[in-house]
Amino acid sequence: MHVAQIAEDLRHEQLALDAIVAPLDEAQWRLATPSPRWTIADQIAHLTFFDESAARAITDPAAFAADLELLIRVSPEGDEAVDDATMGDLRRLPPAELLERWQDGRRRLAEAAATLEDDTRVSWYGPSMGAKSFLTARLMEVWAHGQDVVDALRIQRVPTDRLRHIAQLGFITRSWSYLNRGLTAPDEPVRIELEAPGDATWSFGPEDAAETITGPADDFCLVVTQRRHLDDTSLTATPLAREWLLIAQAFAGPATDGPAAGTRG
Repeated sequence: MHVAQIAEDLRHEQLALDAIVAPLDEAQWRLATPSPRWTIADQIAHLTFFDESAARAITDPAAFAADLELLIRVSPEGDEAVDDATMGDLRRLPPAELLERWQDGRRRLAEAAATLEDDTRVSWYGPSMGAKSFLTARLMEVWAHGQDVVDALRIQRVPTDRLRHIAQLGFITRSWSYLNRGLTAPDEPVRIELEAPGDATWSFGPEDAAETITGPADDFCLVVTQRRHLDDTSLTATPLAREWLLIAQAFAGPATDGPAAGTRG
């Protein structure tokens, strides 16, 4: 898949979340989400900051370096300091202005993404990323934080083919999930067969692997983005595959734990 198609899928994922939050009243914007200390407004503020930062990373690496330096400086002070550095000003905006700010940041990111080639590398928070991986990570972020929003609103989303990007990202970050915790990743491969939207099947890994994961694609995406515990999904996993899913982390940053069993779903 070319970078232009991923950029288009990212745009559609953003529009899908926009359609959910745009009609909300001010009280709903202030609803608590499953992320500790974060409201729906905070979820959108987070996406806004990193969409704007992503656009700068593509178009003005020197300006992006200031964003990176800021996070490096405040990270040792803890999550609240990071939240204040990334969302402080955005948190003070009325919902309508925050929505406009997010929409503007998305537009600038889309314009920047249109300049990328498949082999372009983009500086980011950590090692630089290939353009396709960079935009896939942005799509994953929109979908995952969108899940926090719909959980707060107690509504459901219809799965789309865009989940394939997240499923593939989840698959290729298996070793990262171990290494990020200081653990050694197993050598045994895992075969994943997922029930995708439209009665399709998405498969990853060697067909003859003894370790397997089967079930709905959206459940797999919820687990690797730490939005659901494995036991609260319809996934079936063999022992070593289950070990992975209990620590799976498809996103960058320090190792974190997903929700405990029975707390979401």
